[in-house]
Amino acid sequence: MTIIDDPHLLTGAYAVHALDDEERAAVEEHLARCDSCAQEVREFTETAARLGQAAMVSPRRGMKDEVLRRITTVRQDVPHAGPGPGRESGRPRTRRLSHWALAACLAVAAGLGGTTVWQHQQAQDAREQERRTQREAQGVAAVLAAPDARTRTGKVSGGGSGTVVVSASRDRAAFLATGLPTPPQGKVYQLWFNDDGTMRPAGLLDPGGRTESVLMDGHVDRAIGMGLTVEPSGGSSRPTSPPVALLNFPPDGTPMIL
Repeated sequence: MTIIDDPHLLTGAYAVHALDDEERAAVEEHLARCDSCAQEVREFTETAARLGQAAMVSPRRGMKDEVLRRITTVRQDVPHAGPGPGRESGRPRTRRLSHWALAACLAVAAGLGGTTVWQHQQAQDAREQERRTQREAQGVAAVLAAPDARTRTGKVSGGGSGTVVVSASRDRAAFLATGLPTPPQGKVYQLWFNDDGTMRPAGLLDPGGRTESVLMDGHVDRAIGMGLTVEPSGGSSRPTSPPVALLNFPPDGTPMIL
């Protein structure tokens, strides 16, 4: 007996759309006469639908053909069970589609869903990063454009230079770095506000090119200057190394110099 001779074997594949036209027609004709197979198809379809809810992108080209090819290499269960209620008279009741073959179909669906969830999360993270970058750029631009913006530039130990721009009216400061060397592996540049000798964390700097600008975290308040240190990745609550740059904020009234 071939599989198509016994549509009981095809309910699982039918539910996940893994049949050719001839097999699908045979199963649909059989379902009109077999209540138990119709119930099983509904259950398989509901399961496949739940797995498919996570799918947000189309599967890669050739996925269906690959699944169908692999299913043909899986050994089917030996038919068991005799006639009973809801079965066609005179036909042996089998276990329909091999559990292994059905599991393969559903595993592919689950795998696609898991991959899609990961891709969706990655896209969300990228969009959030883009929004943060835009807010950062807008904040830096607002400080630079402020009528009372004041600047001070100094050298950075180890190479490069840094410029701090302060706006009292906006109570914010921005830092622009040029030519900073890449920090050692596992380290990062960290900015600080100098609150009259007490260093307050003001964000991290990740130089990705010749020039890097960042809106310093927090308000200027009564800070008299800023510092830059090299800290463990993720930053520190207080400086753990000598500063590579210290800049005092220019007094009010100092003209902005670009």
